[in-house]
Amino acid sequence: MATEQILILDFGSQFTQLIARRVRELNVYCEIHPYNNIPPISPDVKGVILSGSPCSVRDADSPTIHLAAFRHRLPLLGVCYGAQLLAHSSGGEVQPSAIREYGRARLNAVEAQNRLLQGIDLQSQVWMSHGDTITQLPEAFDVIASTDTVRVAAFQAQGEETYGIQFHPEVTHSLQGKQLLKNFVVDICGCSQNWTADSFVDTTVAGLKEKLGDDKVVLGLSGGVDSSVAAMLIHRAIGKNLYCIFVDNGLLRKDEFEGVLDSYKTLGLNVKGVDAKEPFYHALAGLTDPEAKRKAIGKTFIDVFDQEAHRIEDVSWLGQGTIYPDVIESVSVKGPSATIKSHHNVGGLPDFMKLKVVEPLNTLFKDEVRAVGRSMGLPEFILGRHPFPGPGLAIRILGDITPEKVQILQEVDALFIDGLRREGLYDQVWQAGAILLPIQSVGVMGDERTYERVVALRAVTSVDGMTADWAHLPYTFLADISNEIINKVKGVNRVVYDISSKPPATIEWE
Repeated sequence: MATEQILILDFGSQFTQLIARRVRELNVYCEIHPYNNIPPISPDVKGVILSGSPCSVRDADSPTIHLAAFRHRLPLLGVCYGAQLLAHSSGGEVQPSAIREYGRARLNAVEAQNRLLQGIDLQSQVWMSHGDTITQLPEAFDVIASTDTVRVAAFQAQGEETYGIQFHPEVTHSLQGKQLLKNFVVDICGCSQNWTADSFVDTTVAGLKEKLGDDKVVLGLSGGVDSSVAAMLIHRAIGKNLYCIFVDNGLLRKDEFEGVLDSYKTLGLNVKGVDAKEPFYHALAGLTDPEAKRKAIGKTFIDVFDQEAHRIEDVSWLGQGTIYPDVIESVSVKGPSATIKSHHNVGGLPDFMKLKVVEPLNTLFKDEVRAVGRSMGLPEFILGRHPFPGPGLAIRILGDITPEKVQILQEVDALFIDGLRREGLYDQVWQAGAILLPIQSVGVMGDERTYERVVALRAVTSVDGMTADWAHLPYTFLADISNEIINKVKGVNRVVYDISSKPPATIEWE
């Protein structure tokens, strides 16, 4: 079944994913594509949004597209750089701003009858972030909104559903930004707002039935939200032809292997647990570099998983819980992106596995995955579970990995997570965990001097993990947990709390 959609062309803005999130919140499907890799425009595309960019349209090598392919054919909305590109390519002038405009501004002129600005108030707060400004609009372009310092805060091409806005409606600081996007997506583009979790389940299951037929699928479960929801979607489509494998890599949380296997018994999934701690510990022996550890874990997982998959006859497909941010971050606007970290489920399979890949969640953000899971009746203890890194505790142990270090961190982590649950704080936090640091510190326990390990506690709040703030946990809670960890976990005598946000820090330490 075809799904109407908005196409978002990415010119490299840090806010591009936020545009997609806001459109999805309107129950309208959208996709992000790099400006230099635009897919064929299908009849399902109802409109196009041009994102911002760190570049200037005045630069010789600035990103650009052939706008004639869209204008007069589909409604167009240029945001910040996208607006400047529309103006510049049509004969307008873009010049450096006298003062770089970054932060809050207010609309002191609004053409209230314009379709894009319906319901947008005079003095509405918007968010600016630009070093250039449009000094002269092309002929047959009209200003439809201004601020005190930006005359062309918004414009429309006469006789066209082509618009540009200098501010960012997708950020929460633009207080009526969602209304503006609704005006464009629903009123101007005519999208029907029928893309919901229920409709996604129906459409996806029907598509999987057609795609997979009677083929067998093997899927690696992790116990997390993504793989669980992916498994349930595939299970609804093909039933017993889905074979799930849960690998214990020796880097899971305390008692997690048994707990996860137990939790799946009620869901009707065919799950096999595999104890593979020894191969993983052997592969990690002596490694300290984070990327080296990730690659060793990835290779070992593939070896173990392939061995188990070969025990199942005639498997054709590998199911994966890849989600949309993984896909987006694996495609760069200007060639290969800088490696922040290796994704464990993006980038294909080694040739020897000979399996086709099915990824039913690869168009969804994390909160949308949870909504789909709720639509299918998955229990909250799975859907509400904090994200956990694919490499597990290996990237929360700084330095080399040993079974002794894993056991220490498992104990610390269990006390921290149990404490968050006990105090009603778990659901207020996006992700939490403990990090074992490669240092020791002096302490005093009883009448004796100690020289033992240091652990850092990390808890963040977020919507989707793209940005995050450190969780402002109560001091009394942190004091009690620190005391409990030091008293109960042998080998630890100091606890610290990480108060770094993302950006600039990542959520995980490695």
